[in-house]
Amino acid sequence: MKPKKTGRRRIVIAVIALFQVLGIASSVHAIMHTRTEQGAIAWAMSLVFVPYVAVPAYWVLGRSRFEGYVNARKLTEDVGEELLVDLQGRIAPYRLDQQEIDPAILAAQGLADQPMLTSNEVELLVDGQETFDSILAGIDAAREYVLFQFFIVKDDQIGNLVKDRLIAKANEGVSVYFLYDEMGSLGLPDSYLDELRAAGIEVSAFNTQKGPGNRFQINFRNHRKVVVVDGRVTWVGGHNVGDEYLGRDPAFGHWRDTHIRIEGPAAMGTQLSFLVDWYWATDQIIDLPFVPSAAAGADTDVLILPTGPADDLESATLMFTHAINTARQRIWIASPYFVPDLGLLNALQLAGLRGVDVRIMIPDMPDHYLVYLAAFSYLEDAGRTGVRFFRYTDGFLHQKVMLIDDSVATIGTANMDNRSFRLNFEITAAIAGNTEFIDEVEAMFMNDFEHSREVPSDELASKSWWFRFLVQLARLTSPIQ
Repeated sequence: MKPKKTGRRRIVIAVIALFQVLGIASSVHAIMHTRTEQGAIAWAMSLVFVPYVAVPAYWVLGRSRFEGYVNARKLTEDVGEELLVDLQGRIAPYRLDQQEIDPAILAAQGLADQPMLTSNEVELLVDGQETFDSILAGIDAAREYVLFQFFIVKDDQIGNLVKDRLIAKANEGVSVYFLYDEMGSLGLPDSYLDELRAAGIEVSAFNTQKGPGNRFQINFRNHRKVVVVDGRVTWVGGHNVGDEYLGRDPAFGHWRDTHIRIEGPAAMGTQLSFLVDWYWATDQIIDLPFVPSAAAGADTDVLILPTGPADDLESATLMFTHAINTARQRIWIASPYFVPDLGLLNALQLAGLRGVDVRIMIPDMPDHYLVYLAAFSYLEDAGRTGVRFFRYTDGFLHQKVMLIDDSVATIGTANMDNRSFRLNFEITAAIAGNTEFIDEVEAMFMNDFEHSREVPSDELASKSWWFRFLVQLARLTSPIQ
C-alpha cells in the first residue's frame, strides 16, 4: 500500500507542478498578447493563482488575435490581387476625395482599407417584418448570385421561409452561397443544411477551429449579418434568422432591431467581406462578376467597415472613439450591451463635459445577465459628466445604431462591448450625405426614447449592497467577457 500511495502522491505533485508551469508560461503569453491592460492583468493573475481552471479557460477563451484568419486574409489578397486592382478601377468614378468625407468617419475609411463610395440609395428597415420582407424580395429578384451570411440561423418559421426562397433561386440557376457561424447556429439541424446542398447551394460553417493551431478558438465568432444580391444590393444590420427577431418569442415579446438596405457601388464592401470570410471557411476564392453601378437618382455616401480580431488595429474601438471625439452637437447610441473599455468611456465623458448631447439606449430586459450587471457601473461613471442613459422598455432592444450630429449614421452588427470590439467579426455601414435618411434615423431614435425610461445616474446607489457587489464583480470580468 505504501508504494502505491507514494506513486499517487508523486503523480499529484507532478500534475500540480505541470499546471503551475503552464500557468506561469500562459501568463507571460497573456501579458505579451492580450490587447488591453485590464484583460492582461485579469488573465495573468488567474493563470498564476488558479492555473487548474484558468489555463484551459485561457487557451479556449483568452486569445485576442485570430492568427489563422490573418494568414487567410493575406493569402486572399495575394491570390486575388489582380481582381482587386481591377475592381478598384471600376469603383474609381464613385470614390470621394478626402475633403468630401465627413470628419466623423474620415479615420474609419483608413480602418476599412476600402473607400467611401457615393451614388448609393439607402433604406432604413425598422424591426423584423420590414427587414425580412426586404431581404426576401431581394432574393426573389436575384439574377446571378446571392451571398447569404448570418451569425444565427434557426430551423423555424422564418428560417424555413428563407431556406425555401434560396432553394427556389438555386433551382432557377442562380448561384447561392450560404455561410453561418457554427456556434451561433449550434441548434441548426443537418437536415436543414442538407436540403440546401441538395439544391446545389454552396454551404459552409465559418469554421473558426480549422487547422491544428486553431482547435480551441471557439471564442472567436463571426457575428456578421450580410446579404448581397448580384453585387448591386446589400443588407446589413442587427437581425439574425429566427422567429424571435420578428417578435414571435413570448419571453422577449417585441424585438426592437434595425437593418439597412443599400443599393449601389457600396455593395462592393460587403461582397469583399463575404469573399474573405468564405475563403477562410472553405479555402476557395469565389470568382463573381461585379460591375458597380449607381443607384438611379441616388447620391448617398456609404462606407462599409468590416472589423475583427484579425485586424492590425482595434478597428471597431477606434471607429466608435473617433466618432465620439468628433461629435459637436449630439451622439446617440443604441446597443443591447454596454461594456466599454476605459478609452471609450473617457471619450463619452469628455463629450458630455463639452456639452454634446450624448444619449445611450440599452435594454431594460437582460438576455446576458453578466453583461447586464456590468453596465450599471458604467452608467454611473458616465452619468456624472452629463451622459444620459435610457432603458428601452417595449420589449428587447437589439439594434446597433449610432447618430452623429446631423450628418452621419452607422448601422451594423457591433455592440458596445469587449466581444464586439476584440473577439467578434463584425461589419458596420456608415452613411453620410443624405439629410432625409439622417432625419429618418433621428425620428426612429425619438420614437424609441418615448418607449424608454431615463436612468438616473445614482440608480446603482439605490440598489442593495449585494447587487452592487455583483455589479462590481461583473465589471472586473468585463475585459474577458
